[in-house]
Amino acid sequence: MEFPGAIYPVHPERAEIEGLSCFRSVDDLPEAPDAAFVGVRRDLTVAVVRSLAARGAGGAVCYASGFGESGEEGRGLQTALLDAAGDMPIVGPNCYGLINYLDGVPLWPDQHGGRRVERGVAILSQSSNIAITLTMNRRGLPIAAVITLGNRAQLGAPAVMDTLLDDRRVTAIGLLLESLDDAADLAQAAEKAREKRIPIVALKLGGSAGGAELTLSHTASLAGSDIAATAFLKRVGIARAPSLPTFLETLRLLHVSEPLSGRDVASLSCSGGEAALVADALERRNLAARTLTADESARVRATLGDLVIVSNPLDYHTFIWGDAERLAATFSAMLGCGFDIGLLAIDLPRDDRCDDGDWRIALDAFERACDRTGTRGGVLAILPESLTEALAHEIMVRGMVPFSGVEEGLAAIELAADIGETWATPPSPPYGPPPLRAGTDTVLNEWEAKKRLADAGVRIPRGEVVRRLPEAMGAAERIGRPAVVKAMAPGLAHKSDTGAVRLGLGNTPDVIAAASELLPVGGVVLIEEMIENTVAEVIVGARRDPQVGLVLLLGSGGELAELVGDRVLLIQPATRDEIVSAVEGLKVAALIDGFRGRCPGDRDALVETVLAIQRFILDHADSLVELDVNPVIVRPRGGGAVAVDALMRLVEGEPT
Repeated sequence: MEFPGAIYPVHPERAEIEGLSCFRSVDDLPEAPDAAFVGVRRDLTVAVVRSLAARGAGGAVCYASGFGESGEEGRGLQTALLDAAGDMPIVGPNCYGLINYLDGVPLWPDQHGGRRVERGVAILSQSSNIAITLTMNRRGLPIAAVITLGNRAQLGAPAVMDTLLDDRRVTAIGLLLESLDDAADLAQAAEKAREKRIPIVALKLGGSAGGAELTLSHTASLAGSDIAATAFLKRVGIARAPSLPTFLETLRLLHVSEPLSGRDVASLSCSGGEAALVADALERRNLAARTLTADESARVRATLGDLVIVSNPLDYHTFIWGDAERLAATFSAMLGCGFDIGLLAIDLPRDDRCDDGDWRIALDAFERACDRTGTRGGVLAILPESLTEALAHEIMVRGMVPFSGVEEGLAAIELAADIGETWATPPSPPYGPPPLRAGTDTVLNEWEAKKRLADAGVRIPRGEVVRRLPEAMGAAERIGRPAVVKAMAPGLAHKSDTGAVRLGLGNTPDVIAAASELLPVGGVVLIEEMIENTVAEVIVGARRDPQVGLVLLLGSGGELAELVGDRVLLIQPATRDEIVSAVEGLKVAALIDGFRGRCPGDRDALVETVLAIQRFILDHADSLVELDVNPVIVRPRGGGAVAVDALMRLVEGEPT
């Protein structure tokens, strides 16, 4: 890579390596190095790093494994390594290091597929092997830097990003993450990226890192760590890619152009089959192939003739194939309709057996149309292998975005639109959940949990706690009919599943009989008014995720909570607008809005209930472990919303 500076090999026995004279030790170097690659066994790594720090070296890559990832002895060595480094930055240990393709600095122990560039995307990875693979991509993606983080003993992704974001040559950042244990720092780095207008794409590897820790409630099972990670990344404006191909496609799009300001897509092809493929794929994405207005259709039809049906996606047929001017006219008429991105679906023939001349006429015409209309253009290969590295590079030089395959290409467009949507909205409240304080892990009984919520402004049913059967009669008379009787004990969850609840009790004898049956379960029962006129049932919950902190869960409630998969997670704290949007995005919102002529529910009251629950969560942010309010019954418009069941887990009192 033609690094222009001095290179000093250090080896205790060799006289030279690759024609460069060796030095026997760090102490023998003629000057302090700006950076060092330390490729010695783990115990020697500590000593070498100490020597480098003493010489005033700028930083070091620690290649050896066997540190914090390998048990108690390794963790001890990692602590010693940090002590040896002092203020000197170190990358790793247990990593391949870094390659700076902008300045020609490969601190790297293996092959790589990159080359020098003047600008490009930076990729940060905890996995060294995947990093090697990404440098070998044949998509023409310009990579400015690859940095492997390994154990992240000292430097994690946020710290490295902080430097990269100050380099104008970096067009986008890609993160390959195995955990989010530095979420607060990552949120700060993401905010800086937003200010600098440098988009970030992440591929989060692995599943839950602690999702089985909390199993009492529906919320615990619905808001696992991986789902919480998705919510966190969305909150801070980082697009989460579902796969490596989509990760690369999105980075390539964001290198060529900024995130999309909308989701309106136009597609052009000379085949009905290709148009149908794109249309089907668009249906599976949060993207829109907007129907043309009558005037827009007329302008496009004027360039094609009456035999072509004008639609979006557009099959422009082969009547104009090979005619540069007519192709440019059709493409310009279509792209001039104000789409956020226009796609030319085209697969150039293989160049070892065929002639691609006519296809290149179409490519040239599309470029002209993009320039004429000022529309962002993308060249979409139906088959990924049709888009060679050379062709991808050529398309990018022309100012267009190459896409390898329909599914990955449209997924990349959707992620770019997600980032654009986040950038267009005011920033969310600062992220930074407080740590859980020390104390005794306590699960409250249902009535105590609901009373605490009521103090925060949540509406609950009238109720009384009964410990002896004779008390049931008076309680039943005071509560009224119909009534509900529930067995109650700390940690008693899913009462409907265990037969610990009796509903719709219409007279006092029935209430007494139910109390008699359920008192032995926990030694106490709760007698409540039964909330009627239900329009919809919603679950509102909270969970302290081990990586991203407190998350708020909204979803279809009651018996449907874990059945229909209808849920939204919001990182705390969320704004009113975010909560309103989350409620509107639920499937159960259709019932609340009066599905098929049914009575509409009190959506405003539901939103106020969620806000009240959030206030409780934030007021107890240092002690709340888990909260499950299920269901919140949404009554007809004007009738309010009522939390009829609750489970709460807190840290209270002194540590055990």
